[in-house]
Amino acid sequence: MMKWIYWLRLYDTKFQAGCLVRRMENDWWIYGYDCPREVEVFRSRKGRYGVRFLP
Repeated sequence: MMKWIYWLRLYDTKFQAGCLVRRMENDWWIYGYDCPREVEVFRSRKGRYGVRFLP
């Protein structure tokens, strides 16, 4: 069973978090990493947005 890995930073808008998701989806190959299975934006309890992924 794989567990979610959470990106360290939270963002004020869903757009900002979404930009990170697009960058992650497109840039993994540049750094020689395997692309994560799933990347998604989530909302924290305090209303900020974050990014999590499954390796």
